[in-house]
Amino acid sequence: MRSNSLTSAGTVKETEVFTFMEVCGTHTVAISRWGLRKILRENIRLISGPGCPVCVTSQADIDKTILLARKKNAIITTFGDMLRVPSRLGSLEREKAQGRDIRVVYSPLDALKMAEDNPHKKIVFLGVGFETTSPLIASVILTAKRKKIKNFFVLPLFKLIFPALEFLSKAKDLNIDGFICPGHVSVITGSKPYEVISKKYKKPCVITGFEAEDIIEGIIKLVRQKKKKVSRVEIAYKRAVKSGGNTKAKELIKKVFKVNDSFWRGLGLIKKSGLVLREEFKGFSAEEEFKLREVKSSYELKGCICGEILKGKFKPSDCKLFGKVCTPQKPVGPCMVSSEGACSAYYKYE
Repeated sequence: MRSNSLTSAGTVKETEVFTFMEVCGTHTVAISRWGLRKILRENIRLISGPGCPVCVTSQADIDKTILLARKKNAIITTFGDMLRVPSRLGSLEREKAQGRDIRVVYSPLDALKMAEDNPHKKIVFLGVGFETTSPLIASVILTAKRKKIKNFFVLPLFKLIFPALEFLSKAKDLNIDGFICPGHVSVITGSKPYEVISKKYKKPCVITGFEAEDIIEGIIKLVRQKKKKVSRVEIAYKRAVKSGGNTKAKELIKKVFKVNDSFWRGLGLIKKSGLVLREEFKGFSAEEEFKLREVKSSYELKGCICGEILKGKFKPSDCKLFGKVCTPQKPVGPCMVSSEGACSAYYKYE
């Protein structure tokens, strides 16, 4: 039975098909866990976008983390999802099994403490994440500078969500009618940056929380905008998100990092979509310290369509490997590795 939850948004005709994309890994998991796709009308489609930071990390950058792990005197620290992402060079998990010193941490502060406790080792933190993660890492770098800790380094693989939204909005082969916008990122950025998407590209944007009621409210608001033929930014998560965002967090990002071009898995090179350390903080750059050569890689893992799933062109079950060759126990691609990946969420809940 299909839900009538959206009747308050106005009658959706059978000939009307609305496609809404969520661009947050936590939303991806929540939508699958709550079974929201199953209760919506057939002509309201939810597709997953590039909301998983581990998933959008390029193959070249995954290769770079493995090359780092092989450096003498280095201890690599990372969030757990990065360990099992496959590469042509193997994986961090395999490197760890071969004796490389790779440790899972729950905060970059853990890595900084490790640097203090191991002054003769070089501690590298893999900086993966969106605007939610980068302020914390910026504050840790500032702490390291204040304490004059010389053996703490960061490999900045950060991504900025708004250039990716613009990329998706411009794509002629993706008929996206609106965006379910990320709650966590929006706590930092606020709602104003989405106005480019709603005004320039005429894509409705609604920021939601992570409970089923939050997401349904967001979908209702998107349908209402489409019915009224308007495009604006709305907040359906006012208990956490303000229009101006978190000023202090944004100042931290700006103080420590500068914007640069970045490669995304599935999306390719997106201008001004990443962060690197400013000149005054180059002493904390793992690339500078270990003289890492640039890794150029355009290959994709054989048979894996993770890149196309991240663009919303396919759903996980469209992949021939899904649930057969590729499972959480033996993942072929990062969308099945990460707990926020679309393939992982589909496998577990759908």
